[in-house]
Amino acid sequence: MYANGNGVTKDDTEAAALYRKACDGGDAGGCAYLGVMYNYGSGVTQDFFQAVALYRKACDGGDAGGCANLGVMYANGTGVIQDAVQAVALYRKACDGKSPMGCNNLGWMYTNGEGVIQDDVQAVALYRKACDRGYAEGCLNLGWMYKNGNGVTKDDTQAAALYRKACDKGIARGCTNLGVRYERGEGVKQDFFQAVALYQKACDGGAAIGCNNLGVMYENGTGVKQSDTDALNYYGKACELKYEGGCKNYARIKKK
Repeated sequence: MYANGNGVTKDDTEAAALYRKACDGGDAGGCAYLGVMYNYGSGVTQDFFQAVALYRKACDGGDAGGCANLGVMYANGTGVIQDAVQAVALYRKACDGKSPMGCNNLGWMYTNGEGVIQDDVQAVALYRKACDRGYAEGCLNLGWMYKNGNGVTKDDTQAAALYRKACDKGIARGCTNLGVRYERGEGVKQDFFQAVALYQKACDGGAAIGCNNLGVMYENGTGVKQSDTDALNYYGKACELKYEGGCKNYARIKKK
């Protein structure tokens, strides 16, 4: 409650203290949450090594989320020596323990052949499991597989439905991808106004390509009233979010 400010004033320091008490009392979930606090420096001084130790304690205590988080540390080499094989083992343990993030991340390893032999069919099965368990990133990744026909028969309608599910759950990239479907009429009836609304939602959520695509719509007057001023604004946002295409478009419009 303190970590999220539910019913009390948000207080990360108090939340960390309570998670520590829970962890010290043998609660694996408390260790996992405290690990997150150390990972991000919330309520405590950021310490990746401490985060790793706490995630490990949580995982050993049967907390699937702790296993998934420890897998991320191994995958990225944060607080430990990078080890894709170890990350895979932890993601698998997490997935078997009903962690949807563990399933999604294991799917990503199969997609990219990191720590395992590359296998799109296996990746699809894992993304589906994550999505069915309510993990929006899993829906996004599964949509990408359907869009490209990787591990499944290409199906634009299914891709659009999965992007919608991801977007509705707050994944900005899902909104961007669904916007592209509407702009092109792929898997859905072409609708420029809907595309604009989705790009706006994506941009507001911090998706750089969503901002850039919205800039294109304003520059061309597609689904909105043409406006170089608005186009410049959205290209600028895309650039600020480190999208090179947005920077190039911004510079081009400025020269007009």
